[in-house]
Amino acid sequence: MRCRLSAVSLSLLAMLPSLAQAFQAEPALTPLEVLKVERYADDANPGSLRWAISTANQAPGRYRIEIAAVGNAPYVIRPATPLPEIVGPVQIVGTPWARDGQYVAIDGSAYVTGTGTDACPGAEPGQSGTNVRTTTLPGLVLRDTRGVELTGLEIRNFCIGVLINRSSHSEIHDNRIVANKGGAGIMLTGDDGKGQSTATTTVHNRIVRNQFVDNGDGLELTRGAAWNLVADNLFQSTAANPEPSQGIEILWGNDNTVVRNRFVDYSDGLQINWGNRNYIAANTFTGNSIGLSITGSGNVVDGNTITGNGIGIAVRPQPVSAPNRFSANRIFDNGLKIERCEAGGACVKDQPRGSIVFGVPGLEHASFIGSRGRGVDNDPAKRARICTAPGQAECQPAPNLGQAAPTLQAVQGKGAARTVQGVFQGMPAQRYQLELFGNRAAQGREAERLLGTVEAITDAQGQGRFTLALPTTGEAADIATVTATATSALGATSPLSAPLSLR
Repeated sequence: MRCRLSAVSLSLLAMLPSLAQAFQAEPALTPLEVLKVERYADDANPGSLRWAISTANQAPGRYRIEIAAVGNAPYVIRPATPLPEIVGPVQIVGTPWARDGQYVAIDGSAYVTGTGTDACPGAEPGQSGTNVRTTTLPGLVLRDTRGVELTGLEIRNFCIGVLINRSSHSEIHDNRIVANKGGAGIMLTGDDGKGQSTATTTVHNRIVRNQFVDNGDGLELTRGAAWNLVADNLFQSTAANPEPSQGIEILWGNDNTVVRNRFVDYSDGLQINWGNRNYIAANTFTGNSIGLSITGSGNVVDGNTITGNGIGIAVRPQPVSAPNRFSANRIFDNGLKIERCEAGGACVKDQPRGSIVFGVPGLEHASFIGSRGRGVDNDPAKRARICTAPGQAECQPAPNLGQAAPTLQAVQGKGAARTVQGVFQGMPAQRYQLELFGNRAAQGREAERLLGTVEAITDAQGQGRFTLALPTTGEAADIATVTATATSALGATSPLSAPLSLR
């Protein structure tokens, strides 16, 4: 029996070669040539790090630099003068790390000299250390480039460990960034060289799985840094840190994602200064004077664990009040008197502390107590004032659009039918989201566990009512008090309500 192929079948057969080409895997990348660093002397001869960077810069995209273990650990390269700026694409890899977890250190102590933070000058005469504008004395520099990968390195004792200036699509992963006492451990900045921002230049970089220890600021995303990912890092300060400022500072940086990091023992774990639409999720904040300090607009703080800090979330006033959203965070055991205030923190006498606190002064405010940076003018007349009553002139209004906390009124029903009833005040005829939290302590006032959410609509006078069922099993079974927040359709979240006892 003969089979007759139709015209359609013949047409499909003719297409098979092109279909195969269309669906085949991407062609394998051409293997990179390897430049081996096998000598730790700082010279321009073959085998040194300086030689390898200079050689790779002549043909970007061609090389992978592998820094070998030389002698016995610890493995340390001490440049006597600044290394050449790195031109990507290129990989720079400390090879011992993948084998046994040992880092190759690039140590700046040979040319960053002086005492403490005074060794790191700012861009303005007389200023030094962290929290002043600076790009001076960095270790590794990625400027006006892209596609640089750094891994397996310990970068220490510079003023800035890694400077990423107007550069994109680079990945810094699995490194230790230690004791860089000027600008930051890693600084991502769009600085144009004159202190102004550049948009779309410092974007799509990935900073993942690094350890940041005893840097002034662990990491900065400043002056136009946007669409960068910071994930799975440790940011920790110890008693050895001369200027424990922020784990991360975001200054005029937008649309960055900060997830699954740990922030320990800083003035502020994370500080947002007029940055917008940054997404801060699933991080842990412990032992900081302030867990998160926030200005800007459209920032989202979601699903974080914030415990054992002075203030969990501090919302600072700014010239124009703007919405920021706090949702599903676990906030408990805060309110500690941690007075660590290097360009952040809470050191004002009788400062309210706790879970979510509005109106906390920052270094831009006259009422701030603490260091604004070494050599910064502290004239109170040049600082902003915070309004203490409506209608005051020449002062900054309440943050987060002044959204008031809801009021929890009563618990109704018994057993599985128990509900919490409450009221809130907002804008007329608007949708609000109410989140209900539970606390185990008999006097608990925070947000230890999220119990549920409900939506409610305000009436023509801006008044809203809500009812939310109380779960009775699992973690909710031992709840002693409940609190709540209200978030407007614009994304402005209130402080927590006063607690309502369930016992």
